[in-house]
Amino acid sequence: MKPLVEMRDIAKNFGGVHALKGVDLDIHAGEVVALLGHNGAGKSVLVQILSGVFAPSRGTIRIEGREAYFASPADARAAHIETIYQTLALAENLDAAGNFFLGRELTNSLGFLRKKEMRDIAAEAIHRLNPNFSNVTTPVRHLSGGQRQAIAIARAVHFDARVLIMDEPAAALGPHETAQVGDLIRRLREQGLGILLVSHDLHEVFALADRVVVFRNGQRVGAARTSETNQDAVLQMMIAGIAEPSAEGAGA
Repeated sequence: MKPLVEMRDIAKNFGGVHALKGVDLDIHAGEVVALLGHNGAGKSVLVQILSGVFAPSRGTIRIEGREAYFASPADARAAHIETIYQTLALAENLDAAGNFFLGRELTNSLGFLRKKEMRDIAAEAIHRLNPNFSNVTTPVRHLSGGQRQAIAIARAVHFDARVLIMDEPAAALGPHETAQVGDLIRRLREQGLGILLVSHDLHEVFALADRVVVFRNGQRVGAARTSETNQDAVLQMMIAGIAEPSAEGAGA
C-alpha cells in the first residue's frame, strides 16, 4: 500500500544555512510516526515544509502517490494535511462551536449564522473523540488544555484531514490531560489517519508511536520501529548521530 505521504530528498536552505540536507520520510495510514531530535536538528523545518509554511529548496512530496507542491498552508489543507500547533490557534473569547467553525461559519440565505446547527455539529464531532466533553458553549479560555486539544483535533478531523501533524501535543499538560490526548491520538490512528508527532518526551513517543525518525544537524540519522528498539538506542541516535544497523531497516 502506498504511503499517505512520501517526502524524498527534501532540502531547505536559508541563505548559507542548510537546515535540511536531503531527507526522506514516509507516513502511512493508521500509523503514528514520531520525529525526534534536539533543537535545531531540522524536524521543525520538515514539519513546516509539509504544512505549507516553507517550500523545499530541493526534493519532492507525494500525497497518496501524486506529486504535490505547497505554496501556502491553504495548499496543504487542500491536500488534507492539518497541523495542530502547541498554541492550538483557538480564539479565547469564542466557545467550542465558534472555534470549530472559525473561518468556515455556516450561514443562512440572509447571511445569519446557523448557530444551533454549528453547536450540534461541533458537539457531535468533539464527543466522538472525547465522550466526556460537554462544554460546547463555554469560552475556551475557561477550558482545560486537554479540552482545547479535543476541539482543535476534532475540527481538523471533521474537515477531512487524512494526515495530522501534532507539535508537542502534551506540552504543559498534567498527567490526566496527557493521558486524554494520548487516547485521542490512538482513536485517530484507529480511524486510519496518518499522524506525524513531534515530541521531546521519549516516554510519550514510545507509548504512542509506531516508528521513530531521528534528526541531527539537518540530516536523518536513523529510524526504527518502537517495538524493535528502546529509549537508550534512540538517545544514542539523537546525541551521537549513530543508528543501530537493525534500526536502519525500519523503512522511510
